[in-house]
Amino acid sequence: MQVFNRTTVVTQFILVGFSSLQELQLLLFVIFLFLYLTILMANATIMAVIRYSRTLHTPMYGFLFILSLSESCYTFVIIPQLLVHLLSATKTISFMACATQLFFFLGFACTNCFLIAVMGYDRYVAICHPLRYTLIMNKRLGLGLVSLSGVTGFLIALVATNLIRDMPFCGPNRVNHYFCDMAPVIKLACTDTHVKELALFSLSILVIMVPFLSILISYGFIVNTILKIPSAEGKRKAFATCASHLTVVFVHYGCASIIYLRPKSKSASDKDQLVAVTYTVVTPLLNPLVYSLRNQEVKTALKRVLGMPMATKVA
Repeated sequence: MQVFNRTTVVTQFILVGFSSLQELQLLLFVIFLFLYLTILMANATIMAVIRYSRTLHTPMYGFLFILSLSESCYTFVIIPQLLVHLLSATKTISFMACATQLFFFLGFACTNCFLIAVMGYDRYVAICHPLRYTLIMNKRLGLGLVSLSGVTGFLIALVATNLIRDMPFCGPNRVNHYFCDMAPVIKLACTDTHVKELALFSLSILVIMVPFLSILISYGFIVNTILKIPSAEGKRKAFATCASHLTVVFVHYGCASIIYLRPKSKSASDKDQLVAVTYTVVTPLLNPLVYSLRNQEVKTALKRVLGMPMATKVA
């Protein structure tokens, strides 16, 4: 991976996100540190439960395992540096570090978008074709979908990073964000960026809207199938299996759309940082909490792994 154009006068950026809250820096550090540790512990718990519970050795939970791992790596790219800058008087980041952070941030973010869509397809097969589920969602297809999500995600990240690194940066060098994201960095380029912004906007549509539309199509077939189930209990159980995934879908794609489905980087504002906190901190925390609190299979497996007594139904 190449870094930003070395002919530029600017040699480093200054991340000024949260700088206006100087008196709250220590409090923000404590809050973000707590959230970060909680994210790591929650995702590690989900991965451990899936790994050591044989009842969860299915494609659905395999995808959840990979998503939890990817989310953990995703937060590792951003939050540790944020914590350092909250306690530091200097909030500088070199071109190499900025390019590297942007590449891995986009890589894991794109991978997560595709993985969530894959999980939607898995639910479609499980509900609409239950008798053929194990035949269709075999290990080979599962590994292929995961690999395709990761490779496609990081290829798109490489293209986006290369588009930005070719831009000349002559100053100023103050990035109005707490990490190197596309829009705040592009705003600092001292050249016409409209063509490249359009290219990046097209990539954003590919990463956000295409998976989201595929999920909507999958759930269209799912709802149609569920409505044909004769018993109310059967319908309830079918909808319950999709509730966790749908919650993650709307939060994840909703926040991403607010930030990235805008054609001009000039539309970026201080409010974007609040939205960015949602998809860089809240969403990675939401995934394991939603799947553990709303999914009965995960809750049962967690109790079994922890050695907690299991509730039994009295006939």
